[in-house]
Amino acid sequence: MSFKLPIVDLSQTQSNRESLAKVIVDALENTGFLFIDNVEGLDFDLWYKCCEWFFQQPEESKKKLLRNFWNPESKNVYRGYFPVLPNEPSRKEGFEFARDVPPNDPTVSPNNWFYENSVWPEEDGSFPFKANMRALYEKLHETALEILRLTAIGLGIEEDSFTPLFSDKPCTTFRIMHYPPWEGSPPEKAQIENGKVVITPEHTDTNFLTLLATFHYKGLEVKMPDGSWAEVAPRPKSLVMNIGDTFSRMMGGRLKATAHRVIDIGIDRYTSPFFFTPRYDADIGVNFMSKATGQGPDHVFEKYGPWVLNIIKNVKKYFEYRVLPDID
Repeated sequence: MSFKLPIVDLSQTQSNRESLAKVIVDALENTGFLFIDNVEGLDFDLWYKCCEWFFQQPEESKKKLLRNFWNPESKNVYRGYFPVLPNEPSRKEGFEFARDVPPNDPTVSPNNWFYENSVWPEEDGSFPFKANMRALYEKLHETALEILRLTAIGLGIEEDSFTPLFSDKPCTTFRIMHYPPWEGSPPEKAQIENGKVVITPEHTDTNFLTLLATFHYKGLEVKMPDGSWAEVAPRPKSLVMNIGDTFSRMMGGRLKATAHRVIDIGIDRYTSPFFFTPRYDADIGVNFMSKATGQGPDHVFEKYGPWVLNIIKNVKKYFEYRVLPDID
């Protein structure tokens, strides 16, 4: 079964702001997923080329970027490259980076791996991968902020209510991923109903808001309220948007962090999620609407970092999280 997601056309943000705000909030209260169209200046062809360029690099080049768990010579435990692992139901390899914080920033603990410096592949001058990815990061960062401004309008609160969460040292992760199809018989834990096979099992995102490029590929499925699964049909040059547990919890569950999964479609597949995430010490406590409006149950202050670390401990069934150390 497939279904049509609500569509938000960002080219109408000046002329049709209230209507777009309503579409976003309605979608997040119901389906939990929507399409974002017409992001000015966002080059999907270049984005796809970045995926191709990186994953076609020699294995030796990618191995230099492996995290410490797979490469003891690396200082990084979070940012960088992770490989395809055999017998894991989450069948993917990925590269991820973030904005680097200034060296010796006194507000950042030395062992806080959320802020470790990104690592980058060597370039021969034929394709500016690093510059392109950094520019895409900034475009998606601004896009996510605009979506949150529209969300705030739809919720009836000040337009910039969410902006301070991301204004200084956001923990956002920008990832590109390659899903190779299964070879031979996939492990039993990857086999699901109706003969389908997953390459990413059912999950909700833990971050605040996700912007995803699926390019022209099928495979993404979203869980419906009745427990059935529906395919998200590809919409080239559009972003798929959903929110994560952090935002949903802040809103008392009013906005839905919807479960989703990725099905093996039998071919190599690229996607790229932008996991928009607050700064480590941002207040993501419950009853945010009470804080924003001055009405309702008391807001409870809670820092994002310590809260999400407890969540990560509970989702270590995914190998890229399983290898993360604790933060003192």
